[in-house]
Amino acid sequence: MPMQSIFLQDTLRILKRAIEIGGFDKIIYDYLSRPMRVIAVSIPVKVNGSVEIFEGYRVQHNNALGPFKGGIRFHPEVTLEDDMALATLMTLKNSLAGIPYGGSKGAVRVDPKALKTNELEELSRGYVRALYSFIGPDIDIPAPDVGTNPQIMAWMVDEYSKIVGKNVPGVFTAKPAELWGNPVREYATGFGVAIMAREAWKNLFNGDLNGVKVAVHGFGNVGKWVAYWVSKMGAKVIAIADISGTVYDPNGIDVEKAMEIVSKTGKVVNYPNGQKLSPEDALYVNADVLMPCAIEDTIRADNVSRVKAKLIVEGANGPTTPEAEEYLTKRGVVIVPDILANAGGVIMSYLEWVENLQWVTWSEEETRSKLEGILTNNFKRVFDEYGKIKREGITMRDAAIVTAISRIEKAMKLRGWI
Repeated sequence: MPMQSIFLQDTLRILKRAIEIGGFDKIIYDYLSRPMRVIAVSIPVKVNGSVEIFEGYRVQHNNALGPFKGGIRFHPEVTLEDDMALATLMTLKNSLAGIPYGGSKGAVRVDPKALKTNELEELSRGYVRALYSFIGPDIDIPAPDVGTNPQIMAWMVDEYSKIVGKNVPGVFTAKPAELWGNPVREYATGFGVAIMAREAWKNLFNGDLNGVKVAVHGFGNVGKWVAYWVSKMGAKVIAIADISGTVYDPNGIDVEKAMEIVSKTGKVVNYPNGQKLSPEDALYVNADVLMPCAIEDTIRADNVSRVKAKLIVEGANGPTTPEAEEYLTKRGVVIVPDILANAGGVIMSYLEWVENLQWVTWSEEETRSKLEGILTNNFKRVFDEYGKIKREGITMRDAAIVTAISRIEKAMKLRGWI
């Protein structure tokens, strides 16, 4: 298979490296380096009076541990290879989290902002019609990703329920609270990244986050909630960024005010205080902790030397390339990897799914407590493994992936696959 995607190549590199570090058999790489199933679909939608055909995918990577689970991305530049990389990371992330899921990912090549609401609804429903026989609460459970949201999940769960002739809330997660969702899901990923920053700082630097300087690159759903929760934990958020630019204020940013301004105007640079810099500059400010929460390949060989933070907590998937990670590791920088750091969303999706399957609801406080308990246990498990295998050049990412692969390997052996 030709590998045109650098992201997929990087994902397979870190997978192979962890398999070698963990001493796993080559057959594990053979299984995990390719998906079990790849589905490509065409979705016709009437746009401005004429029919346009949109290309969609669903990559079902591995289900040794349970039903496939992963988001759906609506983005104009998605590729099948990137979707395969993301599905691979979901398998590892779900295994690491200790939840009963395999990994999958879906995508449609579209700019959702270019569609009217009724066109976006038709695309969402069309995606379900094209894929409904491959998804279900015990087969594959999608959720939002870049470019999708709870409203899109509401249209999708409604379309699936119409097709099967009954309400099936457990087929999609991160739905609106009125349609069997849980209010914690909106901020769960950002909350989880903040918890990971807190736990990492405590274990590496023997302190809490009070007064710790934090930079957040990306101020979408993940970034804004990361900034919100770390500020609640006492950190000083000194930089936030989106595609409009970076706001940098060494005295600290009022995160709730920034969230309000972005909600109203769509741009962080409309925040009245602080210096206005280019979007990438949030990566380079003099912060203790950097949280890349935008897209993959943000910290690369060509810009890594400008990064000053001593702790990086990955809110996005694949924001640090292997070359950049090697450079940072030699410098003594610790990276809390994406499959550990941003797993709050899928863990919360699991909790919502459990609610849906049982037709029960938990309060926001009870749900958040359950989520935090799973997150802190995950960090401890990875940090303990990191301590065991730590030697020159070994990273926390290696420890996380070795831990994840170990659980998948056991499941495949018990099933008789290997």
